[in-house]
Amino acid sequence: MASVRQVQVTFDCANPERVARFWCEVLGYVVPPPPEGFATWDDFDRTLPPERRGAAFACVDPTGVGPRLYFQRVPEGKVVKNRVHLDVRVGTGLVGDERLAALEAECARLVALGAVRERLLPADDENESCIVMQDIEGNEFCLD
Repeated sequence: MASVRQVQVTFDCANPERVARFWCEVLGYVVPPPPEGFATWDDFDRTLPPERRGAAFACVDPTGVGPRLYFQRVPEGKVVKNRVHLDVRVGTGLVGDERLAALEAECARLVALGAVRERLLPADDENESCIVMQDIEGNEFCLD
């Protein structure tokens, strides 16, 4: 039997720190401490060659349970729908109006942070309701 492996979720983006800080707010994640010998990530960044400055950023679950999120700068913009997306689980165990109220409240909070609401997918015979959204650079995710 294979052992369970940790995963890191990597986002291609234009502004890694901005997108990372957005996801910190969404998920309650934190920016990890800078490498030893540096007081801040800015101090570390200044030691890199100019073309690598600001090219990457990360955030982590402070409890150590969730995956590390890594954000890397890429030259091209987003042009098509993501093939993989995050489901932010805010309505787990809730159904009907109670679930919709929880989803809508979280949607309003995230829109205030710069997210974009795409559409509500209403409950059907197989699935509960969820809201499809985009982060500040257009990456799709769902409030589930």
